[in-house]
Amino acid sequence: MLKKACLIIAITFNCSSVFSQTTLLPIGSEDQYLLDRLETRSGRLCDSLVTGDKPESRRNAVNFLEYIKTRNNISKSIGQIKKETDSVKNSKNSLSKIDEYNLRQMISENGEWAAKNEETIFSKHTWFKTFYLTPYDFIHVKTEDFLLDKDFFLVINPVISVIASEQHNNPQPTGISNTLITNSHGAEIRGWISHKLGFYTSLTDNQEKFPYPVYSLAANHGRQAVPGADYFMNTSKNYYDYFQASGYINFDAIKNHLNITFGSGKHFIGDGMSSMFLTDYSSNMPFLQVQTRIWHINYECLYLELTPQYDKTQGDGLLYHKFSTIHYLTWNAAKWLNLGFFEAEVFDRPNVYEISYLNPIIFSTAVNRFNGEGDKSILGMSGKIIAAKHVQLYGQLMFNEFRASELFGNKNWYGNKWGIQAGGKYFDVFNIKNLDIQAELDAVRPYTYSAKDTLANYTNYNQPLADPLGAGFVKAIGVLKYQPVKNVYFTVKGTYYIQGVDTGGLNSGNNVFNPYRTADHIYGVTMINGPKAHCEIINVNLSYQLCRNVFIDLGGTYRKYVTTINNGMTSTGPVAGPLTTDYVYFGLRINAVRRDYDFF
Repeated sequence: MLKKACLIIAITFNCSSVFSQTTLLPIGSEDQYLLDRLETRSGRLCDSLVTGDKPESRRNAVNFLEYIKTRNNISKSIGQIKKETDSVKNSKNSLSKIDEYNLRQMISENGEWAAKNEETIFSKHTWFKTFYLTPYDFIHVKTEDFLLDKDFFLVINPVISVIASEQHNNPQPTGISNTLITNSHGAEIRGWISHKLGFYTSLTDNQEKFPYPVYSLAANHGRQAVPGADYFMNTSKNYYDYFQASGYINFDAIKNHLNITFGSGKHFIGDGMSSMFLTDYSSNMPFLQVQTRIWHINYECLYLELTPQYDKTQGDGLLYHKFSTIHYLTWNAAKWLNLGFFEAEVFDRPNVYEISYLNPIIFSTAVNRFNGEGDKSILGMSGKIIAAKHVQLYGQLMFNEFRASELFGNKNWYGNKWGIQAGGKYFDVFNIKNLDIQAELDAVRPYTYSAKDTLANYTNYNQPLADPLGAGFVKAIGVLKYQPVKNVYFTVKGTYYIQGVDTGGLNSGNNVFNPYRTADHIYGVTMINGPKAHCEIINVNLSYQLCRNVFIDLGGTYRKYVTTINNGMTSTGPVAGPLTTDYVYFGLRINAVRRDYDFF
């Protein structure tokens, strides 16, 4: 795949060297959340912005923010707080002072894409007149000489995250420390050359001691995995040590319409906290992304190189690869309505990309008839509605396999594999500025995302590509976010789910890594199949931003997991661990997204 991708990029780049490029916003950052919030508060969808297809480009984000700034009569001066009269307050401007502050800061941080250089804030006190020329960037270089074609932009920043936690488990497992330390350190580099080639690199060295539910997943002999990471080492003190690298190059093949990105990283498709289509839960993966934006339509072709499941206890060795082709089309059918159509194919060839899957046309799954029925096909639809400038409703519907005669029958055939998501967001609840809530319901049938074998399932590096729970569950999530002042962020998140449990040698369809050919029965498969597990998780977090992208985090998590198997015998199900776990944490992070463990 990589050789073909490099050839495609080389040919395209030679044909498009006069056009521009961009870099991408980090998934899960406050900037991504701000875009979603401001789009809803504006009362209409933006044709050049697709908040449900992450990561979003910095160029598109800044263009959107400058539009919002102009529309809401926000002062052009970064440091100036505009004094508004009552008439101005009651006209177009519906943004709070905190929104204005966040907007200005985000434009300045991505000032290489601002219409005017005056949008960038420069530091009053630099380090040796060389470092921190801007408050955001350790090294900031920008030269513009269009006549000699020597314009260049470069930013280098440290990436640091240190978290100390104290956990309590009931019952207390032996050999597990209650004191947990997470340490990540590295750097990120982004920039562009001559407005033609954008580039990004992030390198971090990580040492983590997980809360017990996450530790039990990483230590699971059947499927060892560190959430979000690939290769790792486990030290004698139960520290998980791994190196994480991501990066890409980016350019426009057709200016403002056809953009190409090639590299290694993560993706998320959806407007919810989870996704039926694709999440950033698994590790980085090599990818080629071709994104087309025309009229009210955004169309993405995503070509991925994945790693099949493997048993790490067998020792380290060269791992084979499988591949995936994803098509995602979104259409702003009205200024308040977005419709999306999704298709994914996962297929296994011995380290060779099936050339027919390079077909860029969506819903081309008919090629399965020629490529073998063992390939995994997923189809889906999505929708988003903006109402009253405060409310956003969203949803996804995914089908893996079904028969119409069985789907509407009452025998509960195991081959009816589908998932559904429905959610809503309410911004500025009861007109309280910057108080937002979100609620979501996710449900996935058993055996969904699994395949006939252990190769073509919808997974990567021993981790699901969609929801971390896998299949056979119903989950409800609620989150409250409040930013009372410009540098304080308060979040409360609650999760409750019910899931079936695979026990012994029985495959009840909840573990997506088990082939569905080994299903324990064909009919009578309900949404919660097998013994039931109940889990409730509550997380409270308070973050204080010392300066831009430097945060102090304080919070705690409570988790209770219960299932009854074999006449009352208590078990901890697919994710081994105590019945209850609680821990508090304190951390410092610089240019890093907060690491969460409340996903299962």
